[in-house]
Formats: sequence, structure tokens, C-alpha cells
Amino acid sequence: MLTDTIECTIERRLLVNYRIDPEVVTRLLPAPFHPQLISGWAVGGVCFIRLGSLRPAHVPSALGLRTENVAHRFAVEWDDDRGTQVGVFVPRRDTNSRVTALAGDKLFPGAHQLARFKIQERASELRIGVDSRDGTLALSVSAHEAPSMGGELFGSLEEAVTFFRQGSLGFSATERTGSLVGLRLISESWKSRPVSVGRMISSMFDDTQVFPKGSCTLDSALVMRNLPVRWRNEGTLESRSQTKAA
Repeated sequence: MLTDTIECTIERRLLVNYRIDPEVVTRLLPAPFHPQLISGWAVGGVCFIRLGSLRPAHVPSALGLRTENVAHRFAVEWDDDRGTQVGVFVPRRDTNSRVTALAGDKLFPGAHQLARFKIQERASELRIGVDSRDGTLALSVSAHEAPSMGGELFGSLEEAVTFFRQGSLGFSATERTGSLVGLRLISESWKSRPVSVGRMISSMFDDTQVFPKGSCTLDSALVMRNLPVRWRNEGTLESRSQTKAA
């Protein structure tokens, strides 16, 4: 990376969550990760995030980028010499920013694919559509703010926020085979609001070849807005496939 710290404003972050059969998720994770469980379920999801004033630390905010991005994620645990750690594994990131996609790990850790975003926001309603330029990913979500968290994963909004705050370290695939790069989200505030998802289409989570029918269920969602944050490079983690040969 050009710098160890990136600063920006999260203008909007929509987190859509799925509860998933842990055995299915285990097959998708590289070592040393295994699923972090809530009430016996693995947790997967999609993070739709718009970043404003995105720039290296100490660069004036007026020179920053504004980008739309989406990341697929799984809540994970792993063990190191400090004990059991929690975070997220991000198998794929997509962005509308050619700068982010072309710069690769030099600007924002992890490989990014270019995608087209269609955004409609008004009052408490939000609609987002994403189609990757390589034709391998399609997403569509419609959501509106709700009075409370739904689903079975979290008993309250506060419980959900605590879960995501504790899992603020994400590891993403890089161009280097067998290496994952870590990025930690640092924010003084994690102010969020629950949302109800009216419709969600995901070419990843709807794929019954990967997630057999009944193994992956849309659970809940929340949204964060207008939060000044920092993203800090946490170095790399060596990984390998956990898939066993037949």
C-alpha cells in the first residue's frame, strides 16, 4: 500500500445478512478460517458501501474520491498466538471506481472488480443494483428503515452492532496466491438503524449449486450513514484451501 491508513466518510453502508448452514460455509473458507456461529448458524452477507473523501491519511479531504462499492463477506474465527480472533473473510469486492480497481493493493487492500451501480435513495427507502463488468456478479436490493431488527440472528439492533464492531477486521484475497490482506475499520461511532429488506437478489447467495436449497436464508439488515472512519492496514495472512480432494 501507498499508506498504512486510509481516511474517508462512510456516506452509506447497508449490511444485508444471511444465516447459513455452517458446513456449507466451511467449504468456502480458506485456512485458517472457520465460521463464526450465532445460535448455530454461520453468518454471511453483502456490504453495499458508498465512501466519500476517500484518500490516504493526511491528504486533504477535498482531494479524496467518492466511490460505490460492494463486498461479499463471511463472519469467521481463527486462532493465532494471541488466542481466538474474530473478523470477516471477503471473497470478492466490486467497485465503480477505475482508480480503485486499477490501483489494486497500492490504494485499497484486496482485488477489486469493476461494476456498474444503479442507486435510488429517497427518504427512508433505498434501492441498489450492481452488475459486474465481467458478467459474473449481479445484485439487487430494495430496503426501507424499520422500527426494529428482524430475523433470527440478532435479538436487537444493539446486539447486531456489537457483532459487527467486534468483527471490524476483514481479510481479502489479493493478486498473490495464498495471501490475504487485512484491513481494520476504525470508527468512533457505529450508529446504525435497522432496515427491512423487501427484495434481495444475489447471484452468489442464490446459487443453489453453492448453497443448496434451505441452507442459506435472508435474515436481516441495517444501515449506517455519514460516519467519519479510518481503514488501517493490518498486514497479510497466509492461507490455503481447506477443500479436501474427493
